[in-house]
Amino acid sequence: MLPTQEGSFRLFRFAGINVFLHWSWLVVAMYEISSRRGHYTSFVWNVAEYLTLFLIVLLHEFGHSLACRQVGGEANQIVLWPLGGVAYVAPPQRPGATLWSIAAGPLVNVVLFVVLVGVGMLDRSMGWNIAYPDLHRFLRAAYITNFVILIFNLLPIYPLDGGQILRSLLWFVLGRARSLLVASVLGFVGVAGLIAYALYVQSIWTGIMAVFILMNCWQGLRHALFLAKIARLPRREGYACPECRSAPPLGAYWVCGQCRQPFDTFASQAMCPRCGVSYEQTGCLDCGARRPMSEWILPPSLRADQ
Repeated sequence: MLPTQEGSFRLFRFAGINVFLHWSWLVVAMYEISSRRGHYTSFVWNVAEYLTLFLIVLLHEFGHSLACRQVGGEANQIVLWPLGGVAYVAPPQRPGATLWSIAAGPLVNVVLFVVLVGVGMLDRSMGWNIAYPDLHRFLRAAYITNFVILIFNLLPIYPLDGGQILRSLLWFVLGRARSLLVASVLGFVGVAGLIAYALYVQSIWTGIMAVFILMNCWQGLRHALFLAKIARLPRREGYACPECRSAPPLGAYWVCGQCRQPFDTFASQAMCPRCGVSYEQTGCLDCGARRPMSEWILPPSLRADQ
């Protein structure tokens, strides 16, 4: 249940990463900026404050994307919307690579925290809080915004960064499927707490965020159960995913996009037996990577070790 390009327009492209902005962000921005009239002596500061929120979220998402690329993963899209931002990252299916790809986002906020604390100390020492009250309020708002984003994202609630970091750490011990299962279940507990908090403070935005997290927790739980099922299946010899090195399962677990017929793509050499459609790439049910069938074939020297 993540935001997509639908309803979004591309702002720019940097380092091969396309940044999209959902139209609803502009509507919410206008409302939020208007609601803070009178906080500054000039309306320009209200706009600058909201653009700073935009910049902090964007830097956070670029942290995810660039870290994912650093470990050999794919990351080419960021979508910004009223509830924050989403970096579409596909790190190699290893706990260490996933951990770094997720942790890099909050680390950006940690760096910004240090910078903003330093600027705040300069603000007080130079007397800007008295000479330039609007600048002082703006710097304080930037500090609070970054701090709230950092703390919120570190909550151990899946799929927030904290929940995904917890899942990556558990992955080292419990494996891919069970770590996701544990993180998803804990996420439901966290969502219950967020809903209770939203009702207590009567915050509509917190309630919307809680519902969004709830839907993603449910997806995470379903995916964990699917991974557990896949892990128990018998495996085909002579083949291995080029990405995660897992042997593909035996059986009709691939579905033709043309006629929707389930089939065993390795038995039919990437061709649907019903309609005859051939597929240039074969998807791994374990990690989701897609590679040509020729890259799945193990050399004879490795088949004995499988």
